[in-house]
Amino acid sequence: MSQGFTVLIPARMASSRLPDKPLADIAGLPMVVRVAQRAAQSRAARCVVAADDARIVQACEAHSVPVLLTRTDHASGSDRLAEACTLLGLPDDAVVVNVQGDEPLIEPSLINAVASELTQRTDCVMSTAAHAIDRMDDFLNPNVVKVVLDRQHTALYFSRAPIAWWRDGMADAAQRHTLPSPAPLRHIGIYGYRAGFLRQFPALSVAPLEQTESLEQLRVLWHGQRIAVHLSAQTPSAGVDTPEDLARVRALLASA
Repeated sequence: MSQGFTVLIPARMASSRLPDKPLADIAGLPMVVRVAQRAAQSRAARCVVAADDARIVQACEAHSVPVLLTRTDHASGSDRLAEACTLLGLPDDAVVVNVQGDEPLIEPSLINAVASELTQRTDCVMSTAAHAIDRMDDFLNPNVVKVVLDRQHTALYFSRAPIAWWRDGMADAAQRHTLPSPAPLRHIGIYGYRAGFLRQFPALSVAPLEQTESLEQLRVLWHGQRIAVHLSAQTPSAGVDTPEDLARVRALLASA
């Protein structure tokens, strides 16, 4: 059902922890090219990089990766994708999957699943993914975003706090280091959008909860829209945020 979806990959040069991150060399290719090639293994009709710098455009074109040059003043990746949707002339009902430009190990099957989830859920304007948390450290870590769902796997809330809170278990010293059952869910940062909603998103007012948690997806829920969530059995590979992450991914691909 999701054969016609488009993958958009936002890529910007500014990164405080890893300067010029999209062009970082990984086994002979710029990282953004690695991401695009990986995404092209999905069932997407096309994969396009939305860049903010001519150097990214040049790198993509040198490896035959479709690319658009977008404005440099976008506040977020979703704003950049909204411009890309307009530049591509995508119809409002087109499904767009946002793959981050620092995910060179992303599984194509996860991209397919997020696209399919939105295609099937006509009551939702977005889709995303989550997987079960199996470590208490992750459950308590504010850098690990958690999500709780309703029975249809629609997001009720996203938080940096440990949700759902196991009241009785956490009050019992003997169980305090045991995760609740069913397992809490870690949000995976991949999103599917209907193109019409993606174009509207930048005009939506910022939600107070979004500011409190520093989670942009809460704006969608705040404005009464719905996000479908695919439950992944697999823990996704980590992205590249730091020089240490880059070294790890380089080592993995060098040994492949």
